[in-house]
Amino acid sequence: MNRALLSEIASLSAQHLELVLIAIAIASAMGLPLAIALTRRARVRRLAVGFANIAQTIPSLALFGFLVPFAGIGKTTAVVALCLYALLPILRNTLTGILGVDRAICESAAAMGMTGRQILWQVELPLAVPSIVAGVRIATVTTIGTATIAAAIGAGGLGVFIFRGISMFDRNTVLAGAIPAALLALAADEVLEWIERKLSPL
Repeated sequence: MNRALLSEIASLSAQHLELVLIAIAIASAMGLPLAIALTRRARVRRLAVGFANIAQTIPSLALFGFLVPFAGIGKTTAVVALCLYALLPILRNTLTGILGVDRAICESAAAMGMTGRQILWQVELPLAVPSIVAGVRIATVTTIGTATIAAAIGAGGLGVFIFRGISMFDRNTVLAGAIPAALLALAADEVLEWIERKLSPL
């Protein structure tokens, strides 16, 4: 493998990782507060989760194409689409973690004089952290794979190699994009799984 190819792989991997990190950061910043708010609003919760489910079922290439007329081609459109895909696992796991806390624990905290806000921050969220991290883990791994489509709208990333290889009928070029993307996904999964284990109750 020549130096120019290695340099391009490194450059496109950095672009790919940047897209993923921005999308996950925004999805987390949106999904975590939204999930916390929805734990107190059952009716709205069903609507919000339903919307996130619908967004998740839209084929990725179709979603990218749908957003292009509104946001144009490039990184912005890619990040918006990736955020929508990452939102569901983060939202769902945060809801599951908080709503799954034993109500007896919350009732005991209330009996001790803790307010609703204190129960949320000092009881429910700490106990829900492993589930929340699991949601971020799922979202990160799937976003790394989905981000390869971003190359179709000029956002860069490792999908550049994949689309180039398909157009050239060159398997090696496809693998030059697919293998680093798979390695990024595996590395992210291992790191986040380690964090999840560390935060899980013994």
